[in-house]
Amino acid sequence: QWGQDMIAQLRGTIVRTDDQQTILDVQGVGYAVNISGRTQGQLGTMAGEVTLLTEMQVREDSMTLFGFLDLAERDAFRLLITVQGVGAKAAMAILSVLSPSDLTNAIIAGDKAMVARADGVGPKIAQRVVNELGEKIGKITSLGGALAIGDSAAGTAGGAAGGLDGAAAGLFGDAVSALVNLGYGRAEAHSAVMRVQAKAGGDNLSDVIAAALREMGT
Repeated sequence: QWGQDMIAQLRGTIVRTDDQQTILDVQGVGYAVNISGRTQGQLGTMAGEVTLLTEMQVREDSMTLFGFLDLAERDAFRLLITVQGVGAKAAMAILSVLSPSDLTNAIIAGDKAMVARADGVGPKIAQRVVNELGEKIGKITSLGGALAIGDSAAGTAGGAAGGLDGAAAGLFGDAVSALVNLGYGRAEAHSAVMRVQAKAGGDNLSDVIAAALREMGT
């Protein structure tokens, strides 16, 4: 654990960035840091010194640094590599196509297709990501589009989708379940109810379902 936490942050000047790796010059020392495709794109627009949060993976014959521009992406990476069969490479591939908030939504909605968009991530691994992280959903809090490890114990998907209190979380989950029972896809239902909650909230199940149906164009 000490070795993995030894380098937690780097601040320096970008020497070169390509193929999802950047060389960061920190006071004359060049650090090779693996990054996601999304982070690579963001670094391409930045000038001067940049700060990367880092995770170091220590193996018997190597030490590898992974870099992130914000806590949300770093926490998403930490969460992904807890899934059986998902290594650092697969986690970075997922984060190359999904923002932390998109990943949160995919997990909550049970949408393995979103996860399977990542290079090298097949449907079985994508399903495992959705299933295993779905079981941990009470520890994920979606706040302003960020993915963070929360302190709550088990909770509902609705509670995770927007930091709702217990009653609102139950309403959220009931509304999604009702729409699924009506024949809508879980991802579509989840997205519609989330939009309703973001716009006006609501404390009546029938009203929330009706508003969600309108959101879906019914």
